[in-house]
Amino acid sequence: MRLWTLHPKYLDAAGLVALWREGLLAQKVLHNETRGYRAHPQLIRFRNGKDSLSLIAAYLHAVCEEAASRGYNFDREKIRARRSRKKLSCTRGQLLYEWRHLRSKLQKRSPDKFAQIDSVLIPTSHPMFIIVAGDVEAWERVV
Repeated sequence: MRLWTLHPKYLDAAGLVALWREGLLAQKVLHNETRGYRAHPQLIRFRNGKDSLSLIAAYLHAVCEEAASRGYNFDREKIRARRSRKKLSCTRGQLLYEWRHLRSKLQKRSPDKFAQIDSVLIPTSHPMFIIVAGDVEAWERVV
């Protein structure tokens, strides 16, 4: 499961669809409707925030908005809570770690999308995150 700190505009079609599915899975986990993924590190920041269900709803709404801007039709009815207006903080180190990870994926999987983002030096974050100084987040499994 990868709930990107990066703005979803950087994802290719396969990545955007995967993010939607993984976000919906995260929503199920936060609703205690699944046995798996309960301790997944990507969920820590949502669980640690006040009202995790509204936070994941805000995350999913932004993914839907990106999908709609590309002409895709993700079913917003699957988002089961009102979206939070609160933002979560995330470190610049985490954002840049994910950026390197995504670039590596796109270079192999989607050369056209990689070419579109190749000149971006500092990526923007998903709209629900505020980027703060710091290294890679402690919950990240660095490979």
